[in-house]
Amino acid sequence: MTEARVPDRLPPSLLSNPEMIAACRRRDFATVFRLLKLAGIYPSLIARACDMTPSRVGEVMVGKPKIEKIDLIERIADGLHIPGHMLGLASREWEQEAAAPQLRHRAPEPSAGGQSLSAPLDPEFFVSHLRGVMPGHYKAANLLGSRHALDAVTRHVQLLDRLQQNAGGRARDELLTIGARTAEFLGWLNQDLGDFGQALYWSDRAMEWAQEAADDVMAAYVLFRKSNQATAQRNAQKAVSLARAAQRSAGATLRIRALAAQQEAQGHALMGNPRFAQAKFDEAHELAAEPDDSHADDALDLAYCTPTYIEMQRANCLIELGDPRTAVDMFEAELQILPPIYRNDQGVYLSRLARAYAVSGEPEQAAAAADRALSIAIDTESARAMSELSAAGNALQQWRSVPEVAVFTGRLTLMSSGSPLDR
Repeated sequence: MTEARVPDRLPPSLLSNPEMIAACRRRDFATVFRLLKLAGIYPSLIARACDMTPSRVGEVMVGKPKIEKIDLIERIADGLHIPGHMLGLASREWEQEAAAPQLRHRAPEPSAGGQSLSAPLDPEFFVSHLRGVMPGHYKAANLLGSRHALDAVTRHVQLLDRLQQNAGGRARDELLTIGARTAEFLGWLNQDLGDFGQALYWSDRAMEWAQEAADDVMAAYVLFRKSNQATAQRNAQKAVSLARAAQRSAGATLRIRALAAQQEAQGHALMGNPRFAQAKFDEAHELAAEPDDSHADDALDLAYCTPTYIEMQRANCLIELGDPRTAVDMFEAELQILPPIYRNDQGVYLSRLARAYAVSGEPEQAAAAADRALSIAIDTESARAMSELSAAGNALQQWRSVPEVAVFTGRLTLMSSGSPLDR
């Protein structure tokens, strides 16, 4: 009797199932495995295909451990033949082979000049190319959401990793330098989409590559980013210590010092220390207002570090510090001058404005801001914005009977449950 195995290609109807598409996008493997079981691919078969134990598969199906490690996600994609793009991965090798069977033929003979037509990618050319395309990735993430840049940036980092392993000398240093910038950005994309495991992993890789390349500027920037991650997870002490380390770093430019100073301020605010928080915000504002030509590098995006950015962060901390009315005024003023390219951030700031209005006792204004933020969050898929909207929704609970609040909370509930919404 032939041993059961996963088919080489899953049925198109299963891969095009909206529930499967949504589950893969969220990396919700409990739902993925359940849908596979309904299609006749049972847990024991899933376990063999993905090199997992049947008990682990069973635990995942009831939602106990969340699968976050990238190597296991890749094993699942390869074992179950789920296309890489559905899980936010690069195209898998078996996909490329199926799409281009002609590549299995004999390699072409070297040309008359002595170079094979299948020569490996030139590292210096790829570094130059990547420096040119990174600004476009920043703009796509800012305007349309991190999902729009995730797949391409993931592919870039994976290729950079392979190239640097076989390169040496100056070429390897260049690959490590651009690799640190690209890996850090990949960490940010994952953080914005709510995957802190991947965010922390890629920030660590960025730091490793920056240190190998003796890139002090990038090392300082990654310290700031790790402080930002600590703040997002409400680890105030870690946020402050990492922010201080970034400010002490030899590579800290004016912009990086401004970013790190406001990050330290946020840590102080989380600890309930308004005097230290305001002093660091003032310092950050002054630094951000200064011209900074010390590091003109399109592959490291520091353009967002402006006085407007600093004041947006200050306004959010004022809610924590018990002054939501001042926070409202600051958010309203700064949103008027926020460049349109920062639409992803606009969704976050509007969500925070909504919470400030709610805490100030102005439910109608809060609901109006929250509804605008939700429309943006639906488009950008920002987990940051959704987290802030959830906080705004909690602050609005006491006004559930207000019509505007009821409309917003209804939309938020539908969005949180994964149901389609009118945009």
